[in-house]
Amino acid sequence: MRSSAVSKDVNTVNKPAKSRTALIGGVSFLLVVLASLVFGAIKANQYLQDEQQMPVQVIDFSGDYQHIDIAKLERLIRKAQPGSFFALDVNDVFQLVEAQPWVYRASVRKKWPNTLKIYLVEQQPVARWNEDLLLNPYGETFSAEGKTLALPRLYGPGGSEKTALEGFNAMHALLATTNMDIKELSLSERFAWHVQLQSGIELNLGRQEFIDRLQRFIDVYPLLAQQEKAVKYVDLRYDTGVAVGWVDPASNTENKES
Repeated sequence: MRSSAVSKDVNTVNKPAKSRTALIGGVSFLLVVLASLVFGAIKANQYLQDEQQMPVQVIDFSGDYQHIDIAKLERLIRKAQPGSFFALDVNDVFQLVEAQPWVYRASVRKKWPNTLKIYLVEQQPVARWNEDLLLNPYGETFSAEGKTLALPRLYGPGGSEKTALEGFNAMHALLATTNMDIKELSLSERFAWHVQLQSGIELNLGRQEFIDRLQRFIDVYPLLAQQEKAVKYVDLRYDTGVAVGWVDPASNTENKES
């Protein structure tokens, strides 16, 4: 009886020890597994970030464009995104591309395993604005980047771009029925319109009813063209009639008649 009791006591003492050993072993194994996973994740991330392992080999540009410098744009992208295919940030590339002067809109996406596809919509210049900028069809300005284009010249105070372009388009449509076209248009601080035609004739249209006044010029021009002297300018700010400045070839001076 006494021996049996001693045996039970020994078993009771050994059970907690075995449980602690098993717990320590389990925790150690778990720590090893976690460490392995972390190490593997670090290595995998390093591999994915390494440009030498997964480089962006091809930047494929598409779209209809004439003025965008594709070689320069590709250099900018590669300089800004030097990492691997997986590290490349599509949103950052999108913002970089759309920030370029001649890019109106763009879309950017990755194509497995090594290609970046970029679709470009180029700005469409319709006029030069205050010499140093260009206007697109929506009256938005963008940099000309030193390019010389045969475009009408529009001038006006800051913030009047859309107003000037709308006025230009309306006048251009009206003049489409004639052999005349606009070379230069100026909008003053008081929003008075002044136009120079391709022929060199200058038109002072004033602030109001400028389309009606332009139509008046179109109506009266055939009579003016019959004169021996060339027309220098026409002031149409009068309710009735016009003031005409003539070029005198002999003296190279202007004569004015109302």
